[in-house]
Amino acid sequence: MAAAYGAVSAESGLVPLTLARRAPKADDVEIAIEFCGLCHSDVHATRGEWGAQNYPLVPGHEIVGTVNRVGSAVEDFAPGDRVGVGCMVDSCRECDSCLEGLEQYCENGMTGTYGGKDSRNGGAITQGGYSSSVVVDSRYVVRVPANLDPAAVAPLLCAGVTTFSPLRHFDVEEGDVVGVVGLGGLGHMAVKLAKAMGAAVKVFTTSEAKVPAALELGADEVILSRDEDAMAAANRSIDLIIDTVAAPHDLNPYFRTLRVDGALFQLGLPAEAMPPVNPRSLMRRRLAYSGSMIGGIAETQEMLDFCAEHNLMADIEMVSADQLNEAYRRMVAGDVKYRFVLDTSTLQAPAEEADA
Repeated sequence: MAAAYGAVSAESGLVPLTLARRAPKADDVEIAIEFCGLCHSDVHATRGEWGAQNYPLVPGHEIVGTVNRVGSAVEDFAPGDRVGVGCMVDSCRECDSCLEGLEQYCENGMTGTYGGKDSRNGGAITQGGYSSSVVVDSRYVVRVPANLDPAAVAPLLCAGVTTFSPLRHFDVEEGDVVGVVGLGGLGHMAVKLAKAMGAAVKVFTTSEAKVPAALELGADEVILSRDEDAMAAANRSIDLIIDTVAAPHDLNPYFRTLRVDGALFQLGLPAEAMPPVNPRSLMRRRLAYSGSMIGGIAETQEMLDFCAEHNLMADIEMVSADQLNEAYRRMVAGDVKYRFVLDTSTLQAPAEEADA
């Protein structure tokens, strides 16, 4: 049994729960969770804002912990290893995407770390990392580099790889110019990663108050996106834009800042429709407008190793279990710099039971 915090309804908020975790099978790793990052998608999911959920629901897909025990067929991990689990715990393993190491784009649907149907384990609904332990197939577990703070690693398993993947896909290198729209959990990692790849970074923000923070993170320039003169001055100056904003906003002004063959990757997922894109903006400079989500397991490990090489981690604020609901309120209000991380040693005595 595992102590946990989760929602029992869309209106319940987060409350203490008990999870009945499965015993490890031959390919499984049992992990004692130390830290779990809080993602804005956790808020949407537990409140039923992205569709109906099966409750009780324990969120959390930025998991860092140590291995308790492993199944008989596991060779890559051993008790005591520090490991991580990101946004998925399974996929079909047979489609072209899975075979190419792109499990996040599994053509039959990946299994999310929480709220997913675990077809290999009796169809149980997966339960996430706001918990004292978890059991995961070893194929979906990554190794946490020893030189990184494990608490600050947790958000890398979502925010880190979500920004790393399009930067790698676009082959960002020294001499490139990367624009970052928004300076939250995703945006601050995009700045750090792009700088480590050798790019010059320009941050777009609507808030003058974020200018010093962007420069402190390493941005070479900060552009106030509501300043028409500043936006005009940025015309044709950027190779790649990473857009992390999850609220509806007009993309056409950003397309004008891209050079020929530039691209804008949309990472933020607004709940409402975005203003229309003018195709003329794309055609005049052969621009690409693309989307991206997390990364495959191998790419997630590559990202962690890259962060270890460059000593990159998320900027975090630690919270205890009894602060989770307040942390959710602050996330919705944008009052976090830049990610919350749950210290699972503070989990309270459980009250209700959920299967996992």
